[in-house]
Amino acid sequence: MKRLFVILALVVSVAVTALAETTFTVIPPRQVIAGNRFAVTFRLQNAEGSSLNAPQINGCTLLYGPSTSTMQSYQVVNGQATSTSTIDYTYTYRADKAGTFTIGSASIVAGGKTLRTKEVQFKVLPADAQQSGQRPQVSVDDYTTQTPDRQVTNDDVFVRIILSKSQAYEQEAIECTIKLYTKYQISSFMPTTQPSFDGFLIDEADVQPALNEMEHYRGQNYMTAILKKCIIFPQKSGKLTINSGRYDLTVVQYERVNMGFFGSTRPVEKKIQVNSNSASVNILELPHPQPEGFNGAVGQFSIDSKLNGTSFRTNEAASLTYTIKGTGNIKYLKEPSIDFPTEFEQYTPKTDISSKVSGSNVTGSMTVEYTFVPQSVGKFTIGADKFVYFNPSSKKYVTLTTPAYNLDVAKGVGTSTSAVDKQDVKAKNTDILHIKLGDKSLSPTHTLIVRTWWYWTIYILLAAILTVSVIIAAKRIRLNADVTGRKLAKANKVARRRLKTAEGFMKSRQSDKFYEETLKAVWGYLSDKLSIPASQLTRQNIANELKDYGAPDELTQRFIDVLDTCEMARYTPTESENQLENIYQQASSAMNEMAGIKRSKR
Repeated sequence: MKRLFVILALVVSVAVTALAETTFTVIPPRQVIAGNRFAVTFRLQNAEGSSLNAPQINGCTLLYGPSTSTMQSYQVVNGQATSTSTIDYTYTYRADKAGTFTIGSASIVAGGKTLRTKEVQFKVLPADAQQSGQRPQVSVDDYTTQTPDRQVTNDDVFVRIILSKSQAYEQEAIECTIKLYTKYQISSFMPTTQPSFDGFLIDEADVQPALNEMEHYRGQNYMTAILKKCIIFPQKSGKLTINSGRYDLTVVQYERVNMGFFGSTRPVEKKIQVNSNSASVNILELPHPQPEGFNGAVGQFSIDSKLNGTSFRTNEAASLTYTIKGTGNIKYLKEPSIDFPTEFEQYTPKTDISSKVSGSNVTGSMTVEYTFVPQSVGKFTIGADKFVYFNPSSKKYVTLTTPAYNLDVAKGVGTSTSAVDKQDVKAKNTDILHIKLGDKSLSPTHTLIVRTWWYWTIYILLAAILTVSVIIAAKRIRLNADVTGRKLAKANKVARRRLKTAEGFMKSRQSDKFYEETLKAVWGYLSDKLSIPASQLTRQNIANELKDYGAPDELTQRFIDVLDTCEMARYTPTESENQLENIYQQASSAMNEMAGIKRSKR
């Protein structure tokens, strides 16, 4: 019986493998430096192959290959059997020079058919430029040069602020990238002071920092990670500067350990601090004279308008939708002012902006819905509108127009003819009023109002309301003047709301968002509680201010531990349910204890 089951399983496996799709692909190298070896793998899946024909790579020398490795798997899930097989053919080459090279199409015979791979390209970086008269310099791919006796210099690890343009117009999009360059592995990374973007509006792209790319810069090869990428829009002309940031890092060096006949290396961590460069850009003033209708739009845009509805009646709402699409400062455009007839009642426009960072600019759309209600019968016109923007590529202003709309408004349901006529006279002939006819119940009496009981009742009531209003206004003025008091009053409330959001991320196992929200809660709480501006929030400032405030050292250390753990987890993520809950409880208890401490007198 057991033998029959084994035979049946083998038959099923063969049948499932036969039904699986056969593919033949190439896996190119990721990071190659001139003079080093690299591997190219051709992968055949779900078939047996023969007559492999691999191409020659110009500019590279074939050292040996192919070496073959095989992997098979078989599984049954919910009664459905799946089986896969993989055969890798690996060739080892040496990169003779720097440049971009092409791996041509390789072929193999499988299942009676000839399969071919697609051509792919890969890049070989130049070797490090050697400095004469010194010991061998640190190399990104050679651990023997990364020993603990070496001092980590600014040429080994640094942070760059990179701008896509050195000159731009006001409101023109500029791509700003903050990138880490390092020849060492990084075990921890924590920004202590972020670069300041004074004079700019910022749209930040979502990036996940990771040392996954290699770049040749100033004659040396570095592992790189994008720390921040954003699109900035200058708000004024002149020379604007993005000030440098400061970062605490821990690099990994390798110490040689002698074990008799054998030797090995072990990692040694070293803490360092690096500053980024400052970057400046020359901002040009927008050309003058500026055309009529220009409201600060800079980029490339298109417009469209649409009148919703075909028939219009008095006292019935209708709408006009105005859409702007394009790239540029789409998020900061002003709502167009539409020329509606005075006989139309207008409501507050509803604006919806959808945008995202795309390449080196921001792309999106702005939709404005204008709701109006005709109040009179007749023929009316909604005037054409001009949208003016500045195109930095052509350095010219561009004017776009929307069409005018002619409307025939009929009498609406429930509206009397006399009411419509009366409204029409009011709108178009404001100097002629209707004559009132009939008995208007005129009274011949002339009693003084001050002798009536209701006059004094209203007088006393208004006096009381005025007194209460003055008291409330005075209290509000005192509160508004006390900026520190207001911050202290709202600090705990805002922090609790953010911690509630962080708790939701913790329960849904979204660790990145949990750490980010917890950081915001603690930073914001300490900023308000200690009256420290956000731009001056550093670990050292917080420790000093908490001590002056009267907080015990143990509480100060708990706040610092929460900040350090959350910052480190964003760059070296660890996902432990207990760790998330411990961080949450530590932050919550620290805030609770801080709320009960009164500021000491200085």
